[in-house]
Amino acid sequence: MAQHELIATATFGLETLVRHEVQALGYEARVAQPGRVRFRGGDEAVRETNVWLRYAERVLIVVAEGPATDFGQLFDLARAAPVGDWVPADGAFPVRGRSHKSQLSSVPACQRIVKKALVEALREAHGVQELPETGPEFTFEIALLDDHALLLLDTTGIGLHKRGYRRLVGEAPLRETLAAAMVDLSRWTPDRPFWDPFCGSGTIAIEAALRGRNLAPGLNRWFACEAWPRLAGDAWRQLRDTARARAQPTLPERILATDISEEALSLARYHAQAAGVADDIHFQRRAFEDLSSKRDYGCLVTNPPYGERLGEREAIESLYRTMPGVLRRLRSWSHYLLSARDDFERLVGQRADKRRKLYNGRLECTLYQFHGPRPPRPGAIAASAEATPAIGPVAEEPAATAAPLPRAEAPPPEKPAQAFGGLRPEAERQAREFANRLAARARHLRRWPTKRGITCYRLYERDIPEVPLVVDRYEDALHLTEYERPHERTPAEHADWLDLMARTAAKTLEVDRSLVFLKRRERQRGDTQHTRVADERCYRIVNEGGLRFRVNLSDYVDTGLFLDHRITRDKVRQEAAGKRFLNLFAYTGSFTVYAAAGGALETTTVDLSANYLDWAEANLRLNGFQPSATHEIVRADCREFVAALPNEPLFDLAVVDPPTFSNSKRLDDDWETQRDAVPLLGALAPRMAPGGVVYFSTNFRRFHFDEGALAGYSVREISKQTVPEDFRNQRIHRCWRLMRET
Repeated sequence: MAQHELIATATFGLETLVRHEVQALGYEARVAQPGRVRFRGGDEAVRETNVWLRYAERVLIVVAEGPATDFGQLFDLARAAPVGDWVPADGAFPVRGRSHKSQLSSVPACQRIVKKALVEALREAHGVQELPETGPEFTFEIALLDDHALLLLDTTGIGLHKRGYRRLVGEAPLRETLAAAMVDLSRWTPDRPFWDPFCGSGTIAIEAALRGRNLAPGLNRWFACEAWPRLAGDAWRQLRDTARARAQPTLPERILATDISEEALSLARYHAQAAGVADDIHFQRRAFEDLSSKRDYGCLVTNPPYGERLGEREAIESLYRTMPGVLRRLRSWSHYLLSARDDFERLVGQRADKRRKLYNGRLECTLYQFHGPRPPRPGAIAASAEATPAIGPVAEEPAATAAPLPRAEAPPPEKPAQAFGGLRPEAERQAREFANRLAARARHLRRWPTKRGITCYRLYERDIPEVPLVVDRYEDALHLTEYERPHERTPAEHADWLDLMARTAAKTLEVDRSLVFLKRRERQRGDTQHTRVADERCYRIVNEGGLRFRVNLSDYVDTGLFLDHRITRDKVRQEAAGKRFLNLFAYTGSFTVYAAAGGALETTTVDLSANYLDWAEANLRLNGFQPSATHEIVRADCREFVAALPNEPLFDLAVVDPPTFSNSKRLDDDWETQRDAVPLLGALAPRMAPGGVVYFSTNFRRFHFDEGALAGYSVREISKQTVPEDFRNQRIHRCWRLMRET
């Protein structure tokens, strides 16, 4: 049988995979140049490679090759090619072309020369003058690189990535050959779980199912060379029958494919049915953040959205940043994520174990590979990842010997790291130290809250530098706040570390884990400010000073009740009897509730946030006070509110407790405490009755109070008297008592 010089073309980055699969079919192969794998074989090799190659794009026959520095050489090369062995007298023979780094740079001119040469060669081969080109199609390609020409005959027709099952096109489609390569690079085997959480139209999951069942990718499609007289015939049916016989009837474990789009899932189910693998894949609508599995040693292979379109970038970056926290739930899994974003590793907060440059069509991408622990060998006992989440030394008992010889002990091996998350060796020590400190503080404060009727107080305030948390007790619940501090943990490792600290706090203080709420307080930079962090709406009613307050322990960095103002609130209550009270930057109105409880004649509560004012109304009602003319609620910018007041004594007692910074869209100008606080206090002065008191407080540590710029007040700082004793940080806020001079 005649042997042909053959080329399997491949997308850049997949050449090695194509070489391996050609060799698996029994043909010696080599990567001749980027995108091309060369091998030799007969007619059967042409059929077999078209049907079985998963990662290649086309199978080409090298009809002729040689130097071509001018059109004469190119014509002679094509004219001498044995094209008559392939193309019958009525065959159609279009010519494609490409040229790179060659003197013959005009591709259309090269195509015309080659076409002319082929016409002469075929006339001579078949002894005819007319070539009607009404028969089967034989597509030639003339490819020039560095003045070397290849005359190629395309046996495939439509590219091999067209398996025949994807008849409908979804958004941002992934080539089937690339999807199959991603599955291969994951080293997945059918006995392991497989999940694509951004499955879209289902290509990755379908390719995994085809590979897992050993279904030939070209089994259900047609190839151009099937119509050629030389290659047509019963051999194709025999090849396909053999391929079907080699296929596995089903997968041992169904593949999981999820997406948030029901429309995409509908396409995916349709394509899986067309590919014959519908029973092997479980498609489900599920958001990425809901991903979790109890199965071990799985492979997550996915093509998440890239955010290349205008307006999507911010949303995609936010998605990427959530990935470590989600993927850490799959403790023993390996993860393979394809992205065109070159900042992917920065966004997920850790470097991949391996990277591989790949192309989805013309789009350059990288397959980021994060390797989890290897599955245990058959028969080996695998420790549960859930039971042993920590990464650290594993103690091993030495084997007994009759006469042991003294020798240096080798360090015990470390447990294999999970791809995302896990605990570093020092974490357990830090948890013990944290537990000991919490227990000591709880003993110290055991009687103190009860004596004072306090049910909400601070237990721990970054006492241990390695554990920069704040722990506040809100009756039977705990509120943990993490303060930003440099560390070497990846985001996923840090999330596991925080979970450990939350469990430690719950166990030490005997609080149900479901009542432990953990948040992160990042340092404010520039014009940033704290925003909503969740939407769990975990509201609770707590008691303080005989009053009741609504707190939200889940959704905001702050809970709605600043515990460091407990003493200041009580001072307001003690002075409120018969007074007209003003609360600026009222937040949730706790100062207003204290003033009303102290017998204030009337109260005015001002804030720009409708949400906080609704909260303030709820707190008033909890304590038997109805918002009315007596207890007025005003939504306004505090500066504009004061400026609009009559220039006459209207209030006897006031609290001004502004945020350090605010850039609400309702404000014409941003609020900055250092710049704006003193002018506001000055504007408030003529609206205060003689002898009236203003409590001004700020948590801006670098605040400089220019008392000289305030006329009409006597000013006294009372910070030391207003910070409660359960606060280790005595600079949690600064507070001044301003009295209107008579």
